[in-house]
Amino acid sequence: MKKFVLGTALAVMMSTAAHAETIGVSMALFDDNFLTVLRNGMSDYAKTLDGVELQIEDAQNDVSKQQSQIQNFIAAGVSAIIVNPVDTDATAAMSKIAADAGIPLVYVNREPVNVDTLPEKQAFVASNEQESGTLQTQEICKMLNGKGKAVVMMGELSNQAARMRTKDIHDVIATDQCKGIEIVEEQTANWSRTQGSDLLTNWLSAGVEFDAVISNNDEMAIGAIQALKAAGRSMDSVVIGGIDATQDALAAMAAGDLDVTVFQNAAGQGKGSVDAALKLAKGEPVEKKVYIPFELVTKENLDTYQAKN
Repeated sequence: MKKFVLGTALAVMMSTAAHAETIGVSMALFDDNFLTVLRNGMSDYAKTLDGVELQIEDAQNDVSKQQSQIQNFIAAGVSAIIVNPVDTDATAAMSKIAADAGIPLVYVNREPVNVDTLPEKQAFVASNEQESGTLQTQEICKMLNGKGKAVVMMGELSNQAARMRTKDIHDVIATDQCKGIEIVEEQTANWSRTQGSDLLTNWLSAGVEFDAVISNNDEMAIGAIQALKAAGRSMDSVVIGGIDATQDALAAMAAGDLDVTVFQNAAGQGKGSVDAALKLAKGEPVEKKVYIPFELVTKENLDTYQAKN
């Protein structure tokens, strides 16, 4: 009888192990507000699924470290890999590593340079960046009545999102409604609040005059707000726009400091990437590009997005 019970228990354990799915996740950087929401979205969703385990690693903004993490995941025999790329120009090599090993790979949030030529069993889950900078700049243009001077804070230029959001800004300003807006400065602050503050402080020190700050993300926009306040400038005299609708950004908007942001559903992207990875691991079909819409956030609809966060 004991042998039968033991054998049954062992069979159940083996069956459970056979159906367990381990997903290796390489995040570009843990120390980032938006990416933390994305990472927590994956983790929280995975906890609701039976037999799914995430192994999450911090690439610390190091491309070589991220490639090593992918190789380690493959060596450990994971069912699938999710990558939030450090450098979107380095993704072709990552795709090849995973494809050669026959392991499904899903890129999340940051669009890989090879998005249109992804191998079999690979996909991309994010929001369409053409919407983000467009929604942001159209609203800022409206607030400026189509004329004025603007400074632009760009994210890391190695990221497709920064390049696309900046292109969106220029495309909107080139339209008839907004061509009265002049971009007087445009530099990168690498998605960083501290660097955003330093950059704006430098512009103020140099005597740059502007009516709006158009930032590729909320963190840099918040840094700009801090610099403006430190310089004693009235927040009513400048329009500030960011992207992501992080909790800190919504708090800044509630305080009357931030005027525009764009909700990027980080938790939704996290959930979508896990779903895609699991489907690919099971051999099920997945769209090569899975897009989750951006949504404009202003003081008028702020309450809705405070509830979402």
